[in-house]
Amino acid sequence: MQRLNVGIIGVGLAFERLHYPAFMQLEDRYKLMALCDVDQEKTRHWADKLQLNYEFDTYTDWQEMLNRDDLDVIDIMVPIELNYRITEAVAKRASGKRMGIIAEKPLAPTMEQAKAARDLAKKYNIPIMIAENYRYNEEMNIIRDLVRNKHVGDILYFIQNSIDDFPSKMIKDTFQAKEWRQHPDYPGGSLTDSALHDIAGLRHIFGAIEKLQAFGRPQKADYSPYSVVNVNLLFKNGITGQFTFFSAGKEMQRPLTGLRIFGTQGMIYLEEKSAGTINIAHNDGHSEQLPYKPEAGYYNEILNFYKALTGKEPISVTPEMEYGDLETINDIITSIQEEKIINVDDKFSYQPSYHEPKSQGVHELH
Repeated sequence: MQRLNVGIIGVGLAFERLHYPAFMQLEDRYKLMALCDVDQEKTRHWADKLQLNYEFDTYTDWQEMLNRDDLDVIDIMVPIELNYRITEAVAKRASGKRMGIIAEKPLAPTMEQAKAARDLAKKYNIPIMIAENYRYNEEMNIIRDLVRNKHVGDILYFIQNSIDDFPSKMIKDTFQAKEWRQHPDYPGGSLTDSALHDIAGLRHIFGAIEKLQAFGRPQKADYSPYSVVNVNLLFKNGITGQFTFFSAGKEMQRPLTGLRIFGTQGMIYLEEKSAGTINIAHNDGHSEQLPYKPEAGYYNEILNFYKALTGKEPISVTPEMEYGDLETINDIITSIQEEKIINVDDKFSYQPSYHEPKSQGVHELH
């Protein structure tokens, strides 16, 4: 099996806790070859851990790293305000070399940049995958199949309550402890960074959104303009539901509201993404418990990208798809600010024009 050589831009928490473990599980398919970060101590640590040559395989300038001719994949993990600028520049440089790009969500800090990011793959004729792990998580795929197969009959409505205790997490060794998240240089704060995952998951399950109306409770905190946001959603398939996002502290829910999907013949219930079990209650009284592996999305997305680059399957989460998720967050903020109903998706479903895997093998990327 051919291994793809990977260059990393940003060796912070996202690399350490999310992507690095996935690459190690797939070390028969990937080889980490080069590291770039402005913090030289971090690159020295990872160079030692990965048995790389610190002098030749680590960089503080990603442009220097792209001068190499032995990289097949560039994995970009930088603060949100840098997402588009670096991804666009890497795509431009990598186009002639036929390298693939893994980029983080959201696409960009502004919708103007996001619109440009949406078209990068086509503009530079380069494969780009957005690492939206909720669209790759096992529980999301299982629930989507249950809904599509009418396991609990026709779906009528859903409720979802998502909690992100930002104030507690920001003083711990977590993603929320980062200065750029506590004082974000992008609108929406934790809505754009965290609630985006939940919206991606709902769109993954139910598809395109017809319209929404949102309400928010304002707060004086840089990390989010609202302590709680309530959103009424109407999907194009007729399913309605309510999404609530609370990021200003703890909520003592027991049991958690989680995600509850109600059909004509029963209910699908996911307490939280780490629960490991999807519960199904049928109207006739019997129940089911479906196990899944929590946090499998990181592995699945990296595996999907390998298969896409080797012509075995399409990229599951493209920039166009992720643009729709970010646009929904932007529509939620607009609805709150302008106190009106917002039309969201202009298409019933989304299918990228390059959805079929290419016939060439990865050896043709160079």
